[in-house]
Amino acid sequence: MGGNSASTLVNAKRLEGKTAIVTGCNVGIGKETVKELYKSGARVIMACRDTEKANAAAESIQKDLENSKDVGTLVVKPLNLSSLKSVRECAADINQSEPRVHILINNAGVMMVPKGETEDGFETHLGVNHFGHFLFTCLLLPKLIASAPSRIINVSSKAHEWGKIDFNDLNCKNSQYNPRLAYSHSKIANILFTVELARRLKDKGVTAYSLHPGIVRTELGRYIDETYFTGAQKIARVLFYPISKSPAQGALTTLYCTYKDVENDSGAYFSDCMLKKRFDTEDDLKQAKLLWEESCKLVDHQPEI
Repeated sequence: MGGNSASTLVNAKRLEGKTAIVTGCNVGIGKETVKELYKSGARVIMACRDTEKANAAAESIQKDLENSKDVGTLVVKPLNLSSLKSVRECAADINQSEPRVHILINNAGVMMVPKGETEDGFETHLGVNHFGHFLFTCLLLPKLIASAPSRIINVSSKAHEWGKIDFNDLNCKNSQYNPRLAYSHSKIANILFTVELARRLKDKGVTAYSLHPGIVRTELGRYIDETYFTGAQKIARVLFYPISKSPAQGALTTLYCTYKDVENDSGAYFSDCMLKKRFDTEDDLKQAKLLWEESCKLVDHQPEI
């Protein structure tokens, strides 16, 4: 963990006057992230598909910290990343209602789901994990730039190591579907998106980071039984338990990228509260640029940066 705990990270910097957005945060590392941001005085927008569960999570966090001083504010907004219509509506709401946005944490995601498509025709993993967050981020960029210094944090995964972007078949329409690889493809997309964001925002006071939270005991693997066989999720939990993290531990690297002075490392990939890799080879930069261009076409939005 790089010797850090959540309390150490949070106590290092207060966030009064700052507005943060966290996607997919009614459970798991997203909820733990929101809890620490709220504890440090931030106004936190919880952007979630299930607003009923998000409101329950917000109430739980407020109850847990009812004796804490100088906490922030929690606001729940509906965001369904499998629907570009929902993404546009949520971003428009935030752009209209929030004078500033200083931190955007793209935390939501799906993993190893059965073969399927979003309502916009994207393969589910890429649609939710990449295209939804891509459009959401791009729509909020003017606000983030106006609020500089600001940060964008994309939660990726070590699974990116098995991922590859096939620009001739981004949505797996012409290839055999493999849920593990589909997830991995979406995770390398998160990293390449971060790389291109960092390049385009270099002189605008906005930095971007991607990260691997670790193998975390959350609900992310809830589709494994449906995708493979009944009992697969239980087997995976038993096998990986010795090296897995609690949600609070899993949130640490996100918090590290939020609180620490890592401005000079914009575009880098982090793990265990430390810089793990820079994706800055000629091929990385080429892939990142091409993914950006293709994503702009597919979500029908061209940010002016």
